[in-house]
Amino acid sequence: MRYIISSTSVALRETPYDERPRERLERLGSEALTDKELLMLLIGSGNARRPVDEIAGDLLQKLDSNPGITAEEIQTVPGLGRAKASAIGAALELGRRRCRSKGRVISSPGDIFREIRHFASREQELLLVVPLNGAHEAMETIVATMGLLNRTIVHPREVFSEAIRRRAAAIAIAHNHPSGNVDPSEEDKDVTKRLVKAGEILGVKVLDHVMFTLLIQSGF
Repeated sequence: MRYIISSTSVALRETPYDERPRERLERLGSEALTDKELLMLLIGSGNARRPVDEIAGDLLQKLDSNPGITAEEIQTVPGLGRAKASAIGAALELGRRRCRSKGRVISSPGDIFREIRHFASREQELLLVVPLNGAHEAMETIVATMGLLNRTIVHPREVFSEAIRRRAAAIAIAHNHPSGNVDPSEEDKDVTKRLVKAGEILGVKVLDHVMFTLLIQSGF
């Protein structure tokens, strides 16, 4: 299944006032913002060396590779001091405690897309795994690999390790295409077949493989 999300790409300093993250949140609600925009609001502002959108982009990369990131690790992002890192760490922990996706039933490709659509703005290709319990409820979303999807990078142990640890009955997989093209390549098809076969051996069914992208538009 393929999905395209539409968005506009403009640097923050060039963005009209009404289209900046804080104003968009007030007008449209937090769900309309990308992960990067939400982080920009938590960070607040940049400094003389780095703009806030650049700092947020670096922090987002760290979060993708390490969802349980600590305040000390956040502080390693250039432009984030101890106070901001502590505040961001506290906000992320509160979100983990209060806003888990556990319990959402996955019964269609659209349900999978709902769980992973906020990854569409990533500039690097990610393979995402959503482990499901026996009732096909989503447990969480895991970034299994980062980089071009191919046989070298995508190994079944990375894809199934967390599902096995959690005793998942099935998984849904998805990956973004930063290029904007959501037509599956031969490599995509090959990787999917290998993962389906591995799942059959492990007793963890692969329900579907969703491909999605962010359609970049210029102007408003």
